[in-house]
Amino acid sequence: MFNKRLSVLLLSGVLSVALGRCGSAPPNTSSTPTPESTTAATPQSSPLVGFDKDLAYVRNGGYSYIFVFSRKDKKPLDKDDSAFLRTNAPQVVDWVVTDGGKKVIAGTNFNLEEGNMGELKKRFVVEDYSNK
Repeated sequence: MFNKRLSVLLLSGVLSVALGRCGSAPPNTSSTPTPESTTAATPQSSPLVGFDKDLAYVRNGGYSYIFVFSRKDKKPLDKDDSAFLRTNAPQVVDWVVTDGGKKVIAGTNFNLEEGNMGELKKRFVVEDYSNK
């Protein structure tokens, strides 16, 4: 009778230990890879600044044509330059002055080559940043 009770007690102890471990996570050892250790660090991209930031702003406007105008003598644009640009490129929707006032980025859906681009090129250095 004593042996029977001892057997039942031992059996119930073994079962409770076995059932108690059911569903629990395995112990974390240094050889078990964790999601953090297997994921490679991704480098952070630098935020855009200056001309690149201004160009991205105009590109985000969804314009078909993007031109950058600057003076041939590399001096900052003045009010006469601004008036000339607005007069000879009235189709431009967005004008963004950049590079310390030395350049202006123009966003438009009109191809300025079909307009007064010849006059603009006589006075300014013109760079085409349109997505072609």
